[in-house]
Amino acid sequence: MAKTSPNDSRVTTRIPVSVKETLQKAADLTGATLNQFMVAAAVKEAQEIIKQEQVIHLSSVDADQIFSLIENPPDPNDHLKDAIHRHQAYLT
Repeated sequence: MAKTSPNDSRVTTRIPVSVKETLQKAADLTGATLNQFMVAAAVKEAQEIIKQEQVIHLSSVDADQIFSLIENPPDPNDHLKDAIHRHQAYLT
């Protein structure tokens, strides 16, 4: 039996027999245990989802517009000016 550390956590799930058989076959083909295969596959998928959610895809037109706004910001409107004054008053 594998040793567990205080940093290990258990996840359990119920799946149809056909799903388990498919996962077991894939695990066998890779030389991994079912548990190792499931963890590796789940982590790989989770990392891909996180990566996709952290990246913003822009068209060149959108990117140009953002860079233009950064390089040439518009003048502050009345609401922003008011917020600046309130913030400065708060700091003093």
